Amino acid sequence: MSDKPHQNLAIIGHVDHGKSTLVGRLLFETGSVPEHVIEQYREEAEEKGKGGFEFAYVMDNLAEERERGVTIDIAHQEFNTEEYYFTIVDCPGHRDFVKNMITGASQADNAVLVVAADDGVAPQTREHVFLARTLGINELIVGVNKMDVVDYAENTYDEVVEEVKQLLKQVRFDTEDASFIPISAFEGDNVSESSDEMSWYGGPTLLEALNGLPEVEPPTDAPLRLPIQDVYTISGIGTVPVGRIETGVMNPGNMVSFQPSDVGGEVKTIEMHHEEVDEAGPGDNVGFNVRGVGKDDIRRGDVCGSADDPPKVAETFQAQVVVMQHPSVITEGYTPVFHAHTSQVACTVESLDQKLDPASGEVAEENPDFIKSGDAAVVTVRPQKPLSIEPSSEIPELGSFAIRDMGQTIAAGKVLSVNER
Repeated sequence: MSDKPHQNLAIIGHVDHGKSTLVGRLLFETGSVPEHVIEQYREEAEEKGKGGFEFAYVMDNLAEERERGVTIDIAHQEFNTEEYYFTIVDCPGHRDFVKNMITGASQADNAVLVVAADDGVAPQTREHVFLARTLGINELIVGVNKMDVVDYAENTYDEVVEEVKQLLKQVRFDTEDASFIPISAFEGDNVSESSDEMSWYGGPTLLEALNGLPEVEPPTDAPLRLPIQDVYTISGIGTVPVGRIETGVMNPGNMVSFQPSDVGGEVKTIEMHHEEVDEAGPGDNVGFNVRGVGKDDIRRGDVCGSADDPPKVAETFQAQVVVMQHPSVITEGYTPVFHAHTSQVACTVESLDQKLDPASGEVAEENPDFIKSGDAAVVTVRPQKPLSIEPSSEIPELGSFAIRDMGQTIAAGKVLSVNER
């Protein structure tokens, strides 16, 4: 850990546009991966006839993934710059990264969008930008990657920048909040040092741009919200729920409430990294013990909050959703699984309230008969079993969700309001 301010950084973009290589390069350039590890990866890559892939290998550290040459799971990697301590939420270009991006410890504050200079805007580029916009990512740094492949041509760069700007305008992303940098993750151009190959570019390097991101205020003043990941029984202590504090602060002596299980008590002890602490805050992974709460009283998916401002439990909720992919159409009565924080609950779409123009956000149609891929809509949803969820405007960390069906993420959304049970 570091005493610098922390940022969660999502790396988004189309699958083949070089995200893993960029992440590896960032870790390498900031000294987060020792030289000998890179050497080992280099040898391994060359043996497999994939020389030059060593930076991507830094990320793909599971043998099976290497065999397949694909980045599979979300990987948390950390690096320090002069200003910040970053956790990279590596968002592989696979469909399921969407679920991770929405529900993981991956509420990214800012994002780097990687777009290959030789390919431009691809289908996933659109999807990821739309998602970033829906989930409230504020600042976008656009790395126009693989400039080495296009001989560092300024006109190619300008064309891609224009194409991306059009895409941002379509989803109402303020292009003022986006900065563009021509890079080669593979060769290292403009990542930590200005490139001799692109004297026509006078802007910051990628690391300078990351240093220049606005500081994120940790949500310590918000009410305590801690989604439970697991519940353990530890001899000598008793029941120990474990999870990551999303908002607020927890101290021993606090009176807390677990919802929707509706039990509570006084926090006796809090442990972090195997040490007792007398305070924990946003981003901290903690295990804690609550007087009078047993292992069978609570479960994964519960949310712990303060007893005087307990987590909301939804009878129904209204949400804004973006349908990314669905083989047919979504109508009233559709019941997929909603993934919100650590909870997975089947929920029924009770009514389709409005169809929105995804570009402007304006209402395009009241009470549509159906919605399909590419649509944005406001819907009313009824969880099939109790679910704790919060309006995005009040507690954004507990206000977003992914909708999964048939083994894939089909939509993402944020909660507008909760009708409590």
